[in-house]
Amino acid sequence: MQTNFTEDQLRDPGIASANEILRSCVHCGFCTATCPTYQVLGDELDSPRGRIYLIKDMLENDRPADAKTVKHIDRCLSCLACMTTCPSGVHYMHLVDHARAHIEKTYRRPFADRALRWVLAQVIPFPTRFRLALLGAKMARPVARFLPDARLRAMLAMAPKAVPPVSRNDDPQVFPATGTRRMRVALMTGCAQKALNTDINDATIRLLRRLGCEVVVAKGAGCCGALTHHMGREAEAHRSAEANIRAWMAEKRGGGLDAVVINTSGCGTTVKDYGHMFRTTGLAPEASEIAALACDVTELLIRLKPEAKAPEPLRVAYHAACSLQHGQKVTAAPKALLKAAGFEVVEPADPHLCCGSAGTYNLLQPEISAELKRRKVATLEAKTPDVITAGNIGCMMQIGSGTGIPVVHTVELLDWATGGPRPRALSGGA
Repeated sequence: MQTNFTEDQLRDPGIASANEILRSCVHCGFCTATCPTYQVLGDELDSPRGRIYLIKDMLENDRPADAKTVKHIDRCLSCLACMTTCPSGVHYMHLVDHARAHIEKTYRRPFADRALRWVLAQVIPFPTRFRLALLGAKMARPVARFLPDARLRAMLAMAPKAVPPVSRNDDPQVFPATGTRRMRVALMTGCAQKALNTDINDATIRLLRRLGCEVVVAKGAGCCGALTHHMGREAEAHRSAEANIRAWMAEKRGGGLDAVVINTSGCGTTVKDYGHMFRTTGLAPEASEIAALACDVTELLIRLKPEAKAPEPLRVAYHAACSLQHGQKVTAAPKALLKAAGFEVVEPADPHLCCGSAGTYNLLQPEISAELKRRKVATLEAKTPDVITAGNIGCMMQIGSGTGIPVVHTVELLDWATGGPRPRALSGGA
């Protein structure tokens, strides 16, 4: 794609990066075939190629974002299926992130939109606030049908039937390895996950310790910054990311770290991109170092080679989270681990398509999200599984709200298969 940025514009590192990405696009349209929003809406502007044209026009003319551009960029899930499909290697993720930051700086949204986004940014990344919000949403659910805004109804519907008690395993501390220590790793405990489902971190800690890992929950680490980053709120996102980098680097310089383990794939995609996020700052070397240490829990487990045996012969439908398969290119490890443990693993049709969760997308774009959920649940249920498994809390909540089949994290099944407790969801628990 030909671009016409001026030399002055190209002195901005963000514009220079956008220019390079735009010029790599050859208009082939392969991305439209795998774009979930294009499949649902059928509008060229709701495809990656269409959004690229809108972004190019906005940035090249150095103009504030307009309502039309904002509407179509907001509808993007950032599922990154287009990046997997693209034969030209267009780095759409960095381009759309830059566009969202530009929108945040130059476009004044309607008051209701600004208020909703502010609430999400001030609540979800903070586990205590989020936990209180979930309790409030649970109590307010009976009046949900009277609310005029579909987004508010979606927020109330998101609240689980039961909010789990706080797990003290999420507090800063060191868990010694069971037996001989093979590795020392930092576990990212996350933010929303700590309020929605404490079983995931608990299972991860048990499993890693059993496999010879000393597990560190670093003081000062918290939200990865993804939620605010994808809303274009760069300053808030960078503050969260910087806190993590400093916390994990302190552990690395202290007792050493072999990996930063992440069991929420949406967070993993962001942490692995810290080097790019801080490339023009003094924190660049440390950010790149942490990004290189970051790995999904299944990537580490493949290296550790657990001896696992399924306690029950279960048919497991594996849902590939977009942030794991497209964002991190981790596709084989989760399935290989489950199969090696003796579970029967099946995949739904069109496994590359998003379930519609996508961070806060299911709250900000509830109609499109609901249709994507309906399609995903239908393809999963068609496989008649005993259980559905995924590597991302957002996907688990989204799919779980649309099916009666138990939904668990991949690590919960692997923990169970190596001596841990039976996942509570298999017994009708949270």
